[in-house]
Amino acid sequence: MACNKIITLTILLILSFDLSAQVNWYNFEEALEAQKVDPKPIMVDAYTVWCGPCKLLDKNTFRNKDVSDYLNANFYPVKFNAEGNEVVRFQGKAYDNPSYDPQRARSRNSVHSLTRYLGVSGYPTLVFFDDMGNYLTPVVGYLNPAQIEIYLKLVHLKDYESIKSQDDFTDYIKNFKGQFKG
Repeated sequence: MACNKIITLTILLILSFDLSAQVNWYNFEEALEAQKVDPKPIMVDAYTVWCGPCKLLDKNTFRNKDVSDYLNANFYPVKFNAEGNEVVRFQGKAYDNPSYDPQRARSRNSVHSLTRYLGVSGYPTLVFFDDMGNYLTPVVGYLNPAQIEIYLKLVHLKDYESIKSQDDFTDYIKNFKGQFKG
């Protein structure tokens, strides 16, 4: 009887660990340095600690094996708290959050100056840079694995270079053959 309880508890303990896929996150400066050695695009996840859709993006999308494998192989993925207090150096300038309030660290806070510079207007926002560090575009809102696949491949494969209009983008999405599961 005691043996059955131990086995049951052991199984429950094992199942409680998160065995899902993991994205190997960089900070902004690490990604820019790595890009100099091995050029790859950068995807910045601009999130906030209070944002529900940001938490869903982490749980449902970034823990998806297809998404995390693709990001880790083809991008420098960056986690950036859009209301945090870290100093970020980008293109020769230091960005900070001078109005950051540590008392509000777990709730809404002031917006980081890099957040404004990147044109982030809502959370979550994925901001894409090409393999030379050039700003491409922000994508606002929660994306499931099938939706994020479109943008990851659009940037990684440089398909964006052939898109010149909204009609081109609409055709791209219509003809896109997704492969990510989940």
